[in-house]
Amino acid sequence: MSTFKAPKGTYDLIPPDSATYLAVREAIAAPLRNSGYGYVETPGFENVELFARGVGESTDIVTKEMYAFETKGGDQLALRPEGTASVLRAALEANLHKAGNLPVKLWYSGSYYRYERPQKGRYRHFSQVGAEAIGAEDPALDAELIILADQAYRSLGLSDFRILLNSLGDKECRPVYRAALQDFLRGLDLDEDTLRRAEINPLRVLDDKRPDVQKQLTDAPLLRDYLCDACKTYHEEVRELITAAGVSFEDDPKLVRGLDYYTRTTFEFVHDGLGSQSAVGGGGRYDGLSEMIGGPALPSVGWALGVDRTVLALQAEGVELRLPPATSVFAVPLGEEARRVLFAKVTELRKVGVAADFSYGHKGLKGAMKNANRSGARFTLVAGERDLADGVVQLKDMESGEQTAIGVNEIVAELESRLG
Repeated sequence: MSTFKAPKGTYDLIPPDSATYLAVREAIAAPLRNSGYGYVETPGFENVELFARGVGESTDIVTKEMYAFETKGGDQLALRPEGTASVLRAALEANLHKAGNLPVKLWYSGSYYRYERPQKGRYRHFSQVGAEAIGAEDPALDAELIILADQAYRSLGLSDFRILLNSLGDKECRPVYRAALQDFLRGLDLDEDTLRRAEINPLRVLDDKRPDVQKQLTDAPLLRDYLCDACKTYHEEVRELITAAGVSFEDDPKLVRGLDYYTRTTFEFVHDGLGSQSAVGGGGRYDGLSEMIGGPALPSVGWALGVDRTVLALQAEGVELRLPPATSVFAVPLGEEARRVLFAKVTELRKVGVAADFSYGHKGLKGAMKNANRSGARFTLVAGERDLADGVVQLKDMESGEQTAIGVNEIVAELESRLG
């Protein structure tokens, strides 16, 4: 047994469970690919300053959770704790916004890293699928992304999730609310760290999950009461578009996200079957982020959905995905000539898209048939010297147990026909 184990707060993704994770990623990505979003992939680490500026220096992500390090060359880097800042940086660096076709619509899938206290649904290494629409200020874009996420979840069979929706205002109206919230927070019995956070970014205090803090926030001023007319109109149009699409949501006037770059539309997908880590995804509009990281004004909106937590949500609802079998046909050769013939046929089957495997290691019939059973294959091909002398192989239906002889040259066509 190996003396090494996966680092604390991480896990290995191995078969058969890995098939479910791949199916979830595909289900989330499918509506995006059908809606004009192109795939982007960024490095697993970036300049520390990208996240300090974009995510926010006062956020827990930057101050407590980010894996930061200095390279041998003296560069200050960090493992990416989220995807939006990296994707926007990549789009700006490649001048995608100058191609004349805004918004730039991108989707991505990858691993992210945060130094958090590990628990179910919260890992130090986790997987997300995300989408970003860069360079356009349009309520229809906000609505589109929310609708696509809803579509992805429902395609997986999930039903017990809720969409929480709020507006965080913009640079015109949020400063007034910020000042009112700070005045309110200064009158509460809060610890020094929380009071310090209130001075830097008071909206972050609203996101504090501690019951003793939440109890004191009951009468906190609400941002919706401070929205300017433009933000009110924008938010109402987002609500109307989502409603018209048949997507249910809940207005949550206290909803904020754990990143500083959000403006106007903000939303979260929660699943009540997951306990304290109920958020399975979320996002919102971030109209000022491009300028924060040195780019031009590019109003944008996006989201990220957690693959890990989506899988937990499926388990909580008892949803079992219908996954294609890893192997449809398993070949069992008895003798060297049979090995040569059946290996060639397995290769042919794979070329026409049939999932096929082979009994490696010169096993006897009993051991090879055990492998065939474990593979989950619907059909098994068995051939020995006598079969090949007659120009046939034995085709066994693993569900019915029925076994028939078929010609060697008929194997591919027969299996294609039976597997549909």
